Amino acid sequence: MTDFAALESRFGAGNYAPLPVTIVRGAGVYVWDEAGRRYIDMMGAYSAASFGHCHPRLVNALTEQAQRLDTISRAYFSDRLGPFLAKACALTGMDAALPMNSGAEAVETALKAARKWAYKVKGVPTDRAGIIAAEGNFHGRTISIIGFSSQTQYRDGFGPFPPGFTCVPFGDASALAAAITPDTAAFLVEPIQGEGGINVPPPGYLAEVARICKANNVLLLCDEIQSGLGRTGRLLACQHEGVTPDGLMLGKALGGGMLPVSLFLARREVMQVFTPGDHGSTFGGNPIASAVGLAALDTLIDERLIERAATVGAHLLNRLSAIKNPIIREVRGRGLFAGVELHRSMASAGTVISRLLQAGVLTKDTHRNTIRFAPPLIIDESQVDWAVDRLTEVLNEIAASTVQT
Repeated sequence: MTDFAALESRFGAGNYAPLPVTIVRGAGVYVWDEAGRRYIDMMGAYSAASFGHCHPRLVNALTEQAQRLDTISRAYFSDRLGPFLAKACALTGMDAALPMNSGAEAVETALKAARKWAYKVKGVPTDRAGIIAAEGNFHGRTISIIGFSSQTQYRDGFGPFPPGFTCVPFGDASALAAAITPDTAAFLVEPIQGEGGINVPPPGYLAEVARICKANNVLLLCDEIQSGLGRTGRLLACQHEGVTPDGLMLGKALGGGMLPVSLFLARREVMQVFTPGDHGSTFGGNPIASAVGLAALDTLIDERLIERAATVGAHLLNRLSAIKNPIIREVRGRGLFAGVELHRSMASAGTVISRLLQAGVLTKDTHRNTIRFAPPLIIDESQVDWAVDRLTEVLNEIAASTVQT
């Protein structure tokens, strides 16, 4: 164990179990450890590093703004926040945006907005507004959010949880329709579940969900913190089915890998329930975050990274699907958002990830014994091929050793 790893292990809280590598430098789709060994990053920091590591345009936006003006209170206007919000709204088709920092904060903002909308606009009796979520979700780690998580570990030891949330099976629109009551304020859903295992719903699911919500005067809130901003080959994953939600959460890639930046965006009718003092964030929308967020959106469009994700993502999924190995149970995904589920009886995703690390590929497992592939959107097909070849070799080695034993 290196001195850096030892210090982190000694003084850290222990809420993470890092792989045995210390990353000290990054550029594009590659990172280097302290010994100078290079790795290809096929994880992309859960979509936070969608532009690659240390993208020059984003580094410049950060450093130039940091030298000009850092953080001021939202008690004042800045010359950076307005243009950032305007760009985000123009791209997504939303009417207004509320800046926060982490993705979980954006989700919490959406939940507050939905509840207040239910009371002020829909007419739900006080303290009876309900919010429906999908089983297998991952929307963050705050107390309220883990309260409707399907993962036992995320909930264990952290109750009691705030009431007002129910869950229905992901991908089952009829289950949503059956769960809606006159007091239902919103349905919160990831168009593609990331941490849940790169779960892609059946075709037409999201469009039917949108129809059901509209028919019942229920808000549709789409969490695109991982799946948005080009990750799936469209600006937003919900656009694959022509869906425009009532509320939208963005984060991770919005900070360009530089710092945490998130937004809750919504229709005017939803956002206007907030009045001064209802909600806020000391750092949300600060000048540096706004400058980086705007640069990230501009870079996404100017460098045609959405189109690149569609093309290279199709290549990634084709290559993964073409691997002939009995360990693989299923390949799922869209764009540069892919998951390889393994037969648990044959190999654990954790074992494969450790072997991939030794082979020079960084990735991470999700639930359902699935390996996540969500590299920076700047990756090219030859780099994809190299990483998939390493995966193929590792799986073949494991399969061969299983047969021998």
